[in-house]
Amino acid sequence: MIQLNVNNEEYEVDVSTSTRLLWVLRDSLDLKGAKFGCGIAQCGACKVHVDGTALPSCVIPVGSVTGSKITTIEGISQNGELHPVQQAWIEENVPQCGYCQTGQIMAAIALLNKNPNPTNEQIEIAMDGNICRCGTYDRIKKAIKKVVT
Repeated sequence: MIQLNVNNEEYEVDVSTSTRLLWVLRDSLDLKGAKFGCGIAQCGACKVHVDGTALPSCVIPVGSVTGSKITTIEGISQNGELHPVQQAWIEENVPQCGYCQTGQIMAAIALLNKNPNPTNEQIEIAMDGNICRCGTYDRIKKAIKKVVT
């Protein structure tokens, strides 16, 4: 049994330590926000926070995150209120298909937690590991800037 802290709740899962975190979240904990995109940490659709850092859950063995605080898109709202980044995403009409958006939002939140007033270049660097096939990059940047202003 593996002990996990996900979205401030304690879980015990009966999986191999080599099982990827993404599959534990989706299949064992029924948290479907993180998506499978590429499986090789290139697209960003599966990003979650591990101790505050946005990481691709598709390549992280679950055994390596025991004792860590894991946050998924399902755990970022507070008291039933959308996270400011989620609200900005809505106000700026960011998503088209929406498949990559949970990973994009998790990356944006991690950036803003570390740097509350990033430059355009810092936003581009932080968001570089997230692919949006719909090409909403300008709206993503605008939503992130909306949170800082």
